[in-house]
Amino acid sequence: MAVSDPLIVTLISPAGLSQAHVATASEALNALGGIVSAEVAFDPPHATDLIVRGAAAAEARGVLEAMLPDVDVVVQPGTGPRRKRLLLADMDSTMIRQECIDELADFAGLKAEIAAITERAMQGELDFAQALEARVAALAGLDADAIRLCLEERIELMPGARTLIATMKALGARTVLVSGGFTAFTGPIAGWIGFDRNEANLLHVEAGRLSGTVGKPIVDSAVKRATLLAERDTLGLSATETLAVGDGANDIPMLEAAGLGIAYHAKPKAAAAADAAVRVGDLTTLLWAQGLPRADWVDAQDGIGAA
Repeated sequence: MAVSDPLIVTLISPAGLSQAHVATASEALNALGGIVSAEVAFDPPHATDLIVRGAAAAEARGVLEAMLPDVDVVVQPGTGPRRKRLLLADMDSTMIRQECIDELADFAGLKAEIAAITERAMQGELDFAQALEARVAALAGLDADAIRLCLEERIELMPGARTLIATMKALGARTVLVSGGFTAFTGPIAGWIGFDRNEANLLHVEAGRLSGTVGKPIVDSAVKRATLLAERDTLGLSATETLAVGDGANDIPMLEAAGLGIAYHAKPKAAAAADAAVRVGDLTTLLWAQGLPRADWVDAQDGIGAA
């Protein structure tokens, strides 16, 4: 996008924006050579748009995030559709608070060892497929009932998850949960939150115990990206009408392929690759990013089980 093209700079704070926040942002954009032509507080005091010309998106985002650490900043083109018609979301540490494989490992007494591998994979330090197979192999022999117990006792939905999905579906968007985790978790969790579809790996079970293997092909970063593109093409959408959210290195190709890729309380590599990063708020930040005030949201409690 040319520097002369308009930008929408959205400042978001669940605790409430102050005039100082807006003034700081305007002054910083002016210092970058930008011209703030309008200020639109579309959901006061939580969300305000600044319409800007003459500034580069990446530079504006970097400066504003550094100057406003208590505010979420979304910088996006001022042209094209802002409200998205397709959302793809990661599951672990994005739509739920936990990493499911780490919680399963806890039932086998291996949480510390498995969680260390998970962290390195999410940081982009390990090949995802190899790391997944190694972790699954370590769980061979675990009673498959641990999956049920994990779902019942460990899993918590991320704040704002249900409201985000319910609102987008009410506006006609398609929603897809795509995970490098397991269908044994994405199936129930997608149902609890309200996703239209879920895609994940098949965890093999034999005689009531985990076999230590996973179905092929593995749902990795390439599959996540391919799923977004296939869903987009099936719906006949442009790239700009798509939204993706995730937190780890495995989500980067999906975030980059989306019209708006948002990193959610993410690892550094994912945050850097995304168009925007949620650092402060919950998942409803994605609604404000689309210019949707709370009056347009479908409120939904983020508990476990059927809505």
